[in-house]
Amino acid sequence: MKLVQRESSGKISGEGLGSDLLTRVLSKRGIDSESELSIELKQLHPISSLLGIDPAVKILVDAFEQKQNILIVGDFDADGATATAVAVKAFKILGYPGQVDYLVPNRFEYGYGLTPEIVKDAQRFSPDIIITVDNGISSIEGVAEAKKYGNKVIITDHHLPGKKTPDAEAIINPNQKGDDFPSKNLAGVGVIFYMMLALKKALTEQGYFIKNDHLKPDLINLLDLVALGTVADVVPLDQNNRILVEQGLRRMRGGVACEGIQALFRIAKRNIRSAVSSDLGFACGPRLNAAGRLDDMSLGIECLLSEDANHAMEIAEVLDDLNVERRAIEDGMKAEALAALEELDLDELTGNIPPVICLYNPSWHQGVIGILAARIREKYHRPTVIFAPADEHDPDNSDIKGSARSIPTIHIRDTFDEVASGNPGLLDKFGGHAMAAGLTLDESKLEGFKKAICDVVARQADDETFEEIHYSDGELEADDFQLKHADQLRFAVPWGQHFPAPAFDNKFIIVNKRILKEKHLKMVLKPISFDSDGVFNQGRTVDAIAFNIDVNSWPTEGDEVHLLYRLEVNEFRETCSLQLMVEKLL
Repeated sequence: MKLVQRESSGKISGEGLGSDLLTRVLSKRGIDSESELSIELKQLHPISSLLGIDPAVKILVDAFEQKQNILIVGDFDADGATATAVAVKAFKILGYPGQVDYLVPNRFEYGYGLTPEIVKDAQRFSPDIIITVDNGISSIEGVAEAKKYGNKVIITDHHLPGKKTPDAEAIINPNQKGDDFPSKNLAGVGVIFYMMLALKKALTEQGYFIKNDHLKPDLINLLDLVALGTVADVVPLDQNNRILVEQGLRRMRGGVACEGIQALFRIAKRNIRSAVSSDLGFACGPRLNAAGRLDDMSLGIECLLSEDANHAMEIAEVLDDLNVERRAIEDGMKAEALAALEELDLDELTGNIPPVICLYNPSWHQGVIGILAARIREKYHRPTVIFAPADEHDPDNSDIKGSARSIPTIHIRDTFDEVASGNPGLLDKFGGHAMAAGLTLDESKLEGFKKAICDVVARQADDETFEEIHYSDGELEADDFQLKHADQLRFAVPWGQHFPAPAFDNKFIIVNKRILKEKHLKMVLKPISFDSDGVFNQGRTVDAIAFNIDVNSWPTEGDEVHLLYRLEVNEFRETCSLQLMVEKLL
């Protein structure tokens, strides 16, 4: 493990920011001017720069005139759920005169994307047009099947395309070849939001709303959903995404979020009036994802589409129960996985850890393997692929599905591509991003896959590939440990992937500590430092908490510790106080 001090790469001045601490943090994230912190919607990248927008809009404008049937085909994660809700709500806001339905593949029956089986099932809605959200870029067979039924297909996706793309009527994906959209980081919900903005613009220019006596529609009301899906999908928060997220958060804090999001906040016991991006990533997102992991994501979508507060709350309670069940399943699988790894005699100190950790258990739950992969990746700092049966109810089905989570130095989707290219017939299908991906293969090929992917990663690796690096914004002075600084930092910008929340490192004395729920540690700490003359200083005490740790490995009261931590605001019974969120014992 290595601690790296972030260096200032931006040139922003402190004027107007109100805090030298905030200025220091932002300069270490490459911010050069306050304009880069603007969250004005007018600064979003232009809609027209997305390849595929024009043919998609033309198809949909014709659909308005002909009152055609539209079917949204979503995905079973939070990005897919919010994208589906955005599409359905947007058509309603625009006053679509035809029928709009949605269909989400059940991961346990159909798997991911617009498969031929889903297309066949979709025909019960008699669709003229199928619109995929957060999927479709790899659905070559599914699009071909749709054409047999005379369905037009518009793909809206953000996943990395393969060498061949589907023969759809329109593809909107900032990552497709030839696309000049300045940001490649839109989530699936961001892509469909852009398409619906383009559709509104085209209809306005044609005078559709005036001719049909329809009040000027406002799609900005959907930004709460866009924010939730963007943060939950852990896409990089470049300026364009920060605008989308912050605008959505402001709607939440202003009390005008949709009933479903308000219900998710209530069931998670979070205050929506002080909503920040971490609430979306760690409270709302997991509960929404639980539906797709264990049941049917339609449940989550219905929560987001509900216009009745009581109904939304009823669904949120079911989602919360599913999330509790998901955590229990995850804990059991994690214990089994760690036991299996112990048998392999993995040793972090001697480096006896393979380049890629691959585990399969026929009893594991397909909906939780992605989370388990992330947990194992965090412990061993290796790309990890966890497998479960593709269909546990069909003993004749020998396919297994894998979910991968990677480390910053290994692009896992490209690694899968290299494995597939070098071993024809090994992988049935795969897709994803740099840090997360999925694949399907026959169980009989698992050992071959393990060897192939370890060989590929071993060839890519050098001495620093597997070194776990933690970044710090430096040491805080005694006067920096104040509630006002924590409050300013949390609302300054939406923090997230590739724009991380500020983390600092200091040495402390443990004044007091107590264990919570056998895996969390609540502490009272006293900051210590030495001035330029070498004089020992102690600051006033501050509360701190460390979640999900090995409590037995921590030093005891009176000991000195070096910690990486974040300044946080602890809200309890409408009272706010400063609390350090400990990320690492250094």
